[in-house]
Amino acid sequence: MRRSLVALVVLAAATPVGAERVSNPVAVFAGLDKITGLTTTFEATIGEEKRFGGLFVKADACYTRDVTEEPKTTSFVEVEEIEPDDTRKKIFSGWMFAESPGLSAVEHPIYDVWLTGCRDPNAPPPVVEQVPDTPPQDDGQEDHPED
Repeated sequence: MRRSLVALVVLAAATPVGAERVSNPVAVFAGLDKITGLTTTFEATIGEEKRFGGLFVKADACYTRDVTEEPKTTSFVEVEEIEPDDTRKKIFSGWMFAESPGLSAVEHPIYDVWLTGCRDPNAPPPVVEQVPDTPPQDDGQEDHPED
């Protein structure tokens, strides 16, 4: 009994409790104008509004995980529509998930908006592994000049 309890404690200590979330200063969105059929990528600095057509999009937070973890990109977003009398009407307030864009995208009669990612322009670029150059392989044929 004691041995299995010790094994359980060791196993629990080795299992990660939860991945740390990384806060990013910029949320990246895609927007579809259904009238023109054009899809646009745009960025919104956290806490600032970005206009997309007749909508104002504001991200209040944008989180990712460390590159060593499974991707999970989330943003808390508020979207307001500009009414004909120039007033605003809130049409969306909630979390968007980049890995599941259909789960919580803004679906509007004219515009669709969804989260595609988060970024930090001041973060160091990710490390890219270089594949070493390999010498050309010998195909087994020797070059013989014609006689």
